[in-house]
Amino acid sequence: MLLIDPLLLLLIVLVIGASVVVVVLLSGRIRTASAAQQHKVGELASGIERGISSIRTVRASGATDRETAAVDGIAGEAYGLGVRIAKISSMVVPVAGIALQLSLLVVLGVGGFRVASGALSIASLVTFIMFLFMLVMPLGQAFGAITSVNQALGALGRIQEILDLPTETQDDESDAAVTAAPVAGAPAIEFRDVRFRYPDDVIAAREAAAKEARTLLVDAHLRRAGEADAEISRDVLKGVSFAVPRGARVALVGPSGAGKSTTLALIERFYDPTGGSIRLAGHDVRSYPRQQLRAHFGYVEQDAPTLAGTLAENLRLAAPDATDADCERVLRSVNLGDVLERSPLGLDAPVGEDGVMLSGGERQRLAIARALLTEAPILLLDESTSSLDGVNEQRMREAIDAAAADRTLVVIAHRLSTVVDSDLIVVLQDGLVVGQGTHDELIESTPLYRDLARHQLLV
Repeated sequence: MLLIDPLLLLLIVLVIGASVVVVVLLSGRIRTASAAQQHKVGELASGIERGISSIRTVRASGATDRETAAVDGIAGEAYGLGVRIAKISSMVVPVAGIALQLSLLVVLGVGGFRVASGALSIASLVTFIMFLFMLVMPLGQAFGAITSVNQALGALGRIQEILDLPTETQDDESDAAVTAAPVAGAPAIEFRDVRFRYPDDVIAAREAAAKEARTLLVDAHLRRAGEADAEISRDVLKGVSFAVPRGARVALVGPSGAGKSTTLALIERFYDPTGGSIRLAGHDVRSYPRQQLRAHFGYVEQDAPTLAGTLAENLRLAAPDATDADCERVLRSVNLGDVLERSPLGLDAPVGEDGVMLSGGERQRLAIARALLTEAPILLLDESTSSLDGVNEQRMREAIDAAAADRTLVVIAHRLSTVVDSDLIVVLQDGLVVGQGTHDELIESTPLYRDLARHQLLV
């Protein structure tokens, strides 16, 4: 086309260039709308999951219509964005068609004039038009590709937000295993003037959750986030020091928000302290790769989460090589033998999404059984018997006592009756250690502990 008539080619390039500019502008709007749509689809999935997982709470609170309306509103916004994307995309094909028609009109008009003036032959004009039609299909495909790529980039932006999130190991100096021997005479765990404040992004996220909790009906997790808002917006630990001797049973007690669960989170290195140090067998926990560090602990969370799957899959999460006999033994030790016998599948019996086929107490006992099945030398139990009745609590204490005979045990408890026989009780209040000792010693020396014991009829 350049050899036949550079002037005609220049005019066509100008027309096509204008259409490309229009398509690029439209595609930019598609990319923005696609990213917004992905965000709304995420909100929609979150809203549906929240409503389904808390269906009894929603219905009992008479909030079914409000929750339905909220989900409908989000779905409507996502639908509207999808329609907007479709409308913008539908304009690309006409733009390509208009560019072709304008190019053809320009070629016919200017080319005819040039043929009449003798600057161009009829054969050359026909050849030029044939080349123009050969250019149309690739041009339309290119316009479609620009639209598709920008729509995909809008979705990719949401994925990239996840990929850009910092990982918990990115600031670790080394992932090499620690081979140093335990320091002779060192405690199993030692806190040395540990201070901690949650990162600003966590505080902002919890504050947003707390705000939502004040305006919407939300599930138990967000309600707890709202209650914990006062704790996380300040220093949680303000210079905590205590030692856990090897083979000892140590209890952490205190009012809600004192920082008890945070101490276990710091031991597991879900966070690192902002001041002071935590030592495992005489070595700073930050010198261990996280995987190696966590292999020392059997950890039971306060909420005792249960994974979708079978009993065996939940038990073998931390002990993949455990035999069926080991799994059955540990289940019976925590009084879950009836769960085994409830289904002919035994260990292969499903527990449902989030353990919905188990009661709250059964889920908690299953989490404890999972920790007992490991060979970890240290057990960390966060309110491990809060959902149990008296009979199962006693059976649980016996199972824990048997498993902890040659292990170090750190327990968080609100019911002091479960920890009065501990070797050491550490009393926390407002992020500070206000007392350490045995039950009898603390009754005499620590007013807070004495008040807690009095309210629980232990004094």
